[in-house]
Amino acid sequence: MTRVVLAPDSFKGTITAADAAASLAAGWASVDPSATFVHRPMADGGEGTVAAFAAAVPGARRMPVVVDGPAGVPLETSWLLLPPSAGSPGGTGVIDLASTSGIELLDDLRPWDADTTGFGQAIAAALDHGVTRLVVGIGSSASTDGGTGMLSALGARFLDASGEPVARGARGVADIASVDLSALRTAPQVRVLTDVTNPLVGPRGAAVVFGPQKGLDASELPDVDAGLARLADLLGLDAALPGTGAAGGTGGALVVWGAALAPGAAEVAELIGLADAISDADIVITGEGSYDGQSGDGKVPSFIAGLAASAGAVALLAAGRITADSDVSLFAASASLTDIAGSSDAALAEPARWLREAGALLASSV
Repeated sequence: MTRVVLAPDSFKGTITAADAAASLAAGWASVDPSATFVHRPMADGGEGTVAAFAAAVPGARRMPVVVDGPAGVPLETSWLLLPPSAGSPGGTGVIDLASTSGIELLDDLRPWDADTTGFGQAIAAALDHGVTRLVVGIGSSASTDGGTGMLSALGARFLDASGEPVARGARGVADIASVDLSALRTAPQVRVLTDVTNPLVGPRGAAVVFGPQKGLDASELPDVDAGLARLADLLGLDAALPGTGAAGGTGGALVVWGAALAPGAAEVAELIGLADAISDADIVITGEGSYDGQSGDGKVPSFIAGLAASAGAVALLAAGRITADSDVSLFAASASLTDIAGSSDAALAEPARWLREAGALLASSV
């Protein structure tokens, strides 16, 4: 009897991690009906992080809040309140940037104007509630504002040469001449779940690597990168620190606030007992929407592959698409929904259907 652990991330904007796991299991069972399944839907700090904690922690409560979304318009969302514990007598607030300032919240990309104000407002709401610990996930950002929107919502001021507040977003970062942190709220214990290890600036930095995904043209990247470098100098931040480039520089802003960066996948895996689940597994299936050249930088699939290898289990991959620059050598077999469905549009339209097909294909490959 084959024991299969299902630990996919969400397929961004199309299907949750839990539903992806269920579809993969259904597909596998159609080929191997005697198999047993252990569902461990994953997240790495991006979309689905709050859901992973909500499912794993008894007594967790969603707390509604209205924030300024990445387009600057009011957004009804929520943060998660975990019960008090010995390490956090006021409870723990779990907040993901994806649901407050995330790229999936935009109808159209806003590379110069989207910002992280809403994320900061949700953090402020949790502080107002009295939490004594924060866990924040910062994947799926819509902006490259260096976290200035978040810090502004927490009391920081970013001023131009005339002493006036700069515009929101990357547009304003270029104009910052001085920073006033005198009214910045005091940080509690803050753990940052980040899905990348990129520094703030340079060829692997926030602007160059992630800016194009958020709508920046190649010709605009040097200016944004330079703006982030100046911001780091003003904040006294080491721009080469791994993870500071996460979420358009929000990782760096959180470090300035006093937070500690942590690999998101590892933190969530510990919470849900993933290593124990994999310890006696025959097969481990993971996946995400796009498995590409960045997927080795702290994201769920590469992390899961490492756990599987340590346990002597076979690691398999199902992804919405698998790009030519990705490293699939970590897996005994892989399946691309785009290839199975015949096009990316078809795969995106019916992810559950094609994940079932992928599950059956992977079952037949081992």
